[in-house]
Amino acid sequence: MKKIIVLAIIIVAGFKSYSQEFKLAPYTQYLVENPFIISPAFAGEGKMNRLRLSGVFQWVGLKDAPNTQTLSYDTHVFEKSGAGGVLYRDTNGNTSQIGGQLTFAHHLTINDANGQYISFGMSYKFTQFKIDVSGFNTISDDYYNPNTDPNIGGDISSFNSNFDAAFLYRLDKFYISLNASNILNKSVKVFDNTEPEKLRNYYVYTGYVFELEEGEYEIEPSLYFKLFESDGRSITDINVKGKKMTDDGYYWAGFSTRFLNDQSFEPLAIVPMLGLKKQDFYVGYAFQYNINEANELNHGGTHLITLGYDFETSKNTRW
Repeated sequence: MKKIIVLAIIIVAGFKSYSQEFKLAPYTQYLVENPFIISPAFAGEGKMNRLRLSGVFQWVGLKDAPNTQTLSYDTHVFEKSGAGGVLYRDTNGNTSQIGGQLTFAHHLTINDANGQYISFGMSYKFTQFKIDVSGFNTISDDYYNPNTDPNIGGDISSFNSNFDAAFLYRLDKFYISLNASNILNKSVKVFDNTEPEKLRNYYVYTGYVFELEEGEYEIEPSLYFKLFESDGRSITDINVKGKKMTDDGYYWAGFSTRFLNDQSFEPLAIVPMLGLKKQDFYVGYAFQYNINEANELNHGGTHLITLGYDFETSKNTRW
């Protein structure tokens, strides 16, 4: 029985490594005023330099439940370029992951009169993945030392790196971003020969901002589609946001629905969101509630909190 429990922990950790390697699940961070978190082409393309700190908390109420913290910053550099960085820490029971990315993007004007330009972005990513077996000593009433088990062999740790590439096209209020993530095959095997090498995925993020009442209100529908090369799985997020401008900022509310496309396009989760910006300070909140078979394990859903600060820039954002 002890062997079975330990093996189950390793299998779960292996799935976690596959799902999180090099790139954490985006949840709704990209909708909470931070598209740079999913696409390097957005680095430095906004009107402000953006600093964002996010916390994601899953299965609230359970001990050692998954939680993730992300810190990101992107800024203008040179005359027509942008740069940025991301640091994150993710924990889930006895597994943990620390990683980050460095990004450079270049923006080229096509037509300044209608705000038409294209952007190219590239990110270098790195991650340190670890399984802590220090708490496995007393699985039952019999003493058991996992360090003597050839299936474990002490704490397991690996370091990997990879690259993302992205393209962004804007035309006035329309935008579309095409992205390739984890371009290189994984070269390090931590668990066994069945660990996947191909972690590439491709995704599209597109939307349009409608202005109402002479710009006092904005409605922004958007779509996020992601395809995994290794097994052909794909997901789709359908989103809508509404924004009300104020004298010193704005406040907004939105809604997102995530679908698993290989399950007859059945919804996986619904996500209400809201936030506000006052002068240069920003706060956003999202709540993801599973509505498929995983609902029994939902335990309070997934909470996302984002805090931000926008820095003034002297750079021209019309490239």
